[in-house]
Amino acid sequence: MNKPLRNASVFSLLLVLALLIWVTYVQVARGSSLRDNPHNSRTAISQYAGPLGNILVGGKPVTGSAATTGSLKYKRTYTDGKLYAPVTGYASQSYGSNQLEALDRGVLDGSDSRLKNPLQALTRERSKPGDVITTIDPAAQKAAYNGLGNKTGAAVAIDPKTGAILALASTPSYDPGSFAGSSTADGKAWSALQKKKKQPMLNRALRQTYPPGSAFKLVVAAAALEDGLYSSVDEPTKSPDPYRLPGTTTDMHNENRSAPCENATLRTALQYSCNTVFAKMAVDLGQSKVAAQAEKLGFDDSKLDIPVRAAKSLYPHGMDRAQTALSGMGQFDVTATPLQMAMVASAIAEDGKLMTPYEVDRTTDGNASALDRTGTKTYSQAMSKDTATELRSAMRTVVEKGTGTNAKIPGVTVGGKTGTAQHGENNSANPYAWFVSYADDGSGHKVAVAVVVEDSDAARADISGGGLAGPIAKSVMKAALPGE
Repeated sequence: MNKPLRNASVFSLLLVLALLIWVTYVQVARGSSLRDNPHNSRTAISQYAGPLGNILVGGKPVTGSAATTGSLKYKRTYTDGKLYAPVTGYASQSYGSNQLEALDRGVLDGSDSRLKNPLQALTRERSKPGDVITTIDPAAQKAAYNGLGNKTGAAVAIDPKTGAILALASTPSYDPGSFAGSSTADGKAWSALQKKKKQPMLNRALRQTYPPGSAFKLVVAAAALEDGLYSSVDEPTKSPDPYRLPGTTTDMHNENRSAPCENATLRTALQYSCNTVFAKMAVDLGQSKVAAQAEKLGFDDSKLDIPVRAAKSLYPHGMDRAQTALSGMGQFDVTATPLQMAMVASAIAEDGKLMTPYEVDRTTDGNASALDRTGTKTYSQAMSKDTATELRSAMRTVVEKGTGTNAKIPGVTVGGKTGTAQHGENNSANPYAWFVSYADDGSGHKVAVAVVVEDSDAARADISGGGLAGPIAKSVMKAALPGE
């Protein structure tokens, strides 16, 4: 063989070898990502080749499937789409999927290997899809959604005993069915949603963080009782009014200048929401102790999955003493999701034990047999039973004769904490209204609720946690408790 021919042969062999290596890399290393890519038409054709399994709320499906005339034979449909969008997410032929529709896609489209019998595994035949059974209580979900109405905000309700999420509402919302197909109308609906200023596709209950304002005072109060800084909610604090922020010439005042906040007890300070008391308390404790208490309740956890991942709630570090004082009243750089604040109320309601929140009870196969079931799990012993008992007592005072009277439910023990969180440059924007609460009907049924109203048509002077968020929390608690 002459030299030019030999060189050409070697070069050709190298090209074949490179091609084999590339094909192997694509099939092995990138096969999974390519298969799961929403733009992979073969995946979409397979996924929508038959009716999908369903997501169930209260034992009834809130999703369905409808036949189409295109290459994708079925598309997803939704019942009360706007109501349940924060729970289901969306499944779209053109835009992929998110939330439960994405996380449990294998069960819902029949591709999960657990759904296949030996013959189907051998022939790669499509299995009968399974279902996803949620923990959502339809009555509580409707109460949360209807209560929020035209307001921008979110509401979360948790069963403190188990961590099961009973309501997960976010407004404004959207109809996932409006862009579930691949038509021009679906594309226009998607584009219109992307342009809306109030971001209806943002899951505010899980993915949006807000300054918690005075609702965070529950965390500081827990830290003070756990540390022994104060022995009970009825022990007077050492709290001047006004309180000068350490290292500054700025005096902090209370919203209600006539409130009895000077040296107030924790009970009185929560009842009147005394900023001065909790600002000084945070400084007296030091940011590390407040941070430790906040972390036991779920703050600074970047991997909280329910199974949809929640945004990380933050208690800041590296603050000076003045900033620490502001953090004590839930301001400065403290942020929390509505889920996080519901977790705070849940721990207090359950004698200090915080259960890990979850929204999927189980997934099932095509014959309704369980594939997997979410077991209840303790997140932390966030505080002692004595501390939780003290805080529940003080929270009841807030509802009985404080800023939370709008949440009273006859015949039910209700405790709460209001919050009005400032934000925007120089606090120029309308404040966020919070209400964090628990209810106990005395027969073993409890519920913990957090509501935030981000924006409403109320005048700035009329925005308050008790006035805007309290009635919503009340309606959710009533709906979640049997017999109410």
